[in-house]
Amino acid sequence: MVVEGSVREPLRQFVRDRGIDRFIVVCDANLARNAQELTAGLRGRIDVLPFRLGERRKTLATVQAVLEALMHSGADRRTTIIGVGGGVASDLFGFAASVFMRGVPYVHIATSLVAMVDAAIGGKTAVDLPSGKNLAGTFRDPVAVFAWVDALQTLPYRHLREGLAEIVKAGIIEGRDLFDGLETLAPHEFWRWPWETIVFGAQQVKMAIVNDDREERGMRELLNLGHTFGHAIERASNYRVSHGAGVSIGLRAAGLLALRTGRFSREEHLRVLALLTLLRLPIGTLENPGRVFSAMQADKKKRAGELRFVLPRAIGDVEYGITAREKSVRAVLERLTMPPGGHEFR
Repeated sequence: MVVEGSVREPLRQFVRDRGIDRFIVVCDANLARNAQELTAGLRGRIDVLPFRLGERRKTLATVQAVLEALMHSGADRRTTIIGVGGGVASDLFGFAASVFMRGVPYVHIATSLVAMVDAAIGGKTAVDLPSGKNLAGTFRDPVAVFAWVDALQTLPYRHLREGLAEIVKAGIIEGRDLFDGLETLAPHEFWRWPWETIVFGAQQVKMAIVNDDREERGMRELLNLGHTFGHAIERASNYRVSHGAGVSIGLRAAGLLALRTGRFSREEHLRVLALLTLLRLPIGTLENPGRVFSAMQADKKKRAGELRFVLPRAIGDVEYGITAREKSVRAVLERLTMPPGGHEFR
């Protein structure tokens, strides 16, 4: 795991040290020039293959296009795949590498905040099915991840937002310095933030959990805080609501459900809402609550037909595997259509 402002030299050193003599670069089409420049002059580069991505293209059809392009470019079992892009690129290219010729080595250059702190680390790869998000995938670790922190300077706020929600999630799980630090930084312009420190801190929260439960048989579910609601909101909106926005709204929803089940305090729930608001993250949705509830039924964390939630007991104390009555879940979804106020605690 490399977290640097520029990853050009660390990548070159890695390729030399690992003796990689054949590699193909796959990238988000918006980053084709960056991918070319990043790997220019590196011995062993066979091709640079750009693909149009986005959540609506995170499908098996796009994976097939990637696999066919790899074949046509001359990739074989000795070829390393280097992916360049954000969260969708990490999920999709990592999945393609894990199934190409039964698996070839994969390296990811993360260019978005969500990829740096979440999607590219932990070994999960996936694409969406018509039935729901991330329902086809594998567990396969990349051989290396490079967080290209300087790339964040080129991103509009809406792309930074995708990763900010995941960092707030990590802060709620970890508590202490990470959440407190976010509260301190939130009023300041993003360009003033110590991004390398923040990215590294969020990565450490995820890796500490993943190292104990790589295949999500237990405590790795903690990393789904806000996601059961968030994924359903994304799907109900036909992905007009982005992943980061969905997770942010989902964090409010998880707090509301924790309040309704007597787990969470009003004070700490308000701290979370205040932080999300300072970061200009959404905390409500106009999506039809019934449609969102229906979309939740495809959640892959269901057990024996029951939805399971990750809920906070306190900032820094989160539990997983919680079931809740349908009436309570529907009430939370109704609350999400209203701005926070006195009704938040009724």
